[in-house]
Amino acid sequence: MPTLLHKSDASPARAVSRLAAEPALASVLQWFSSERRWINERHLELCRIAAPTFQEQRRAEWMVAQFQAMGCDARIDKAGNVIAYPRGNQDGPLVALTAHLDTVLEPINPEDIRPGRDGQLHGPGVSDNGAGLAALLAIAQAVCSSSALLDSPLPIVFIANVGEEGEGNLSGMRYICRPGGLASRIAAFVVLDGPTVEHITCRALASRRFEVTMNGPGGHSWSDHGTANPVHALSRAIAWFCEHPAALTAPSGPRVSYNFGLIEGGTSVNSIPTLARAKVDLRSESSARLDELATLLTVAVEHALESENDRAAALFAGLFSSPGRLTAKIREIGSRPGGHLSDDAPLLRHLRAVDAHLGIRAKLDRASTDANVPLSLGIPAVSIGAGGQGGGAHTPGEWFHADGREKGLRRIFLTLCLLMRDINPAAAAARLV
Repeated sequence: MPTLLHKSDASPARAVSRLAAEPALASVLQWFSSERRWINERHLELCRIAAPTFQEQRRAEWMVAQFQAMGCDARIDKAGNVIAYPRGNQDGPLVALTAHLDTVLEPINPEDIRPGRDGQLHGPGVSDNGAGLAALLAIAQAVCSSSALLDSPLPIVFIANVGEEGEGNLSGMRYICRPGGLASRIAAFVVLDGPTVEHITCRALASRRFEVTMNGPGGHSWSDHGTANPVHALSRAIAWFCEHPAALTAPSGPRVSYNFGLIEGGTSVNSIPTLARAKVDLRSESSARLDELATLLTVAVEHALESENDRAAALFAGLFSSPGRLTAKIREIGSRPGGHLSDDAPLLRHLRAVDAHLGIRAKLDRASTDANVPLSLGIPAVSIGAGGQGGGAHTPGEWFHADGREKGLRRIFLTLCLLMRDINPAAAAARLV
């Protein structure tokens, strides 16, 4: 691919500075400051539309209306993703700017998303991924407001996708990257997730998620005491897994993690449950270690099942027949692929040049994001923050502050300009980017 930063340039940052000084681009960069209020209002409004995973429809419809009001050709695809083009050139190659629609928690009432006196925004999803969606709209509006940029078709597509969080299993991005899908026309993905600009996620952290279910006959806590108890067995399985050395990161080995994030079962305090269920998230930098964790989970469940059934059988032996044995089932409910972007990839080189220009010192890191899917397929992708400050993601105390958002938006826009010039040199000659 052609590259914007020529060998004659003494510094990539200076080359980006010259690019940013071009009148058409300078006006867009200024727009992010002059329209700060408009961006904050869109941020508040979108976050007040509940969008838990699998229930993103209302927010998607709102996003489509926003894009259409800007003059974009926008629609919702069969997976529920919002796809928007600023104008023309929908055949590609394209640069994709994306942000996920869904949140882990949802506001019960719109007023649960509230501005604070300190300028912060409080409530579920305001940072993850309200910040990313607000940036997606801001970039789109800035581009669509510039007549100089819209003189010719722009090789860009804006995507607000479903299914990034929890058991969504990256369903929206998987649909986009399916064989023969939209990704066949996409040269690079820039994924916006959260606010921080301190990290560049260019290595995809693989994960596998399982649901463990144990079933038994149940009974009364007194009269049926000793009956095999699914909750007891499940607790044994979790404790055995967590205490096993194979579940820990070795000093010289790849990092691993596990999290039993949901446990449920039973009907009352004086009833022996008929069912117990847990959901666990396993992650590792190594696919081999990830498979080892999955195998260890199976062994833990089998060990706990045998132990609980043997205990119940011994208790009832010689007295009367046992009311029944426990059974167990392990079901995989999610799997995120791994992958990585090469250190010399144009996408990463352009982003680092823009960071040098803006004075951003970002670290390369590994995480699990929408970028996992394209990276696993060899499509250049990064996940970055959208600017601003935030915290408390996935908790009721989530917050966002717009201080520093403009720098994040300028970073995104300048990186897109470099990428668009890469895939469409004719556009550069026409002074589009």
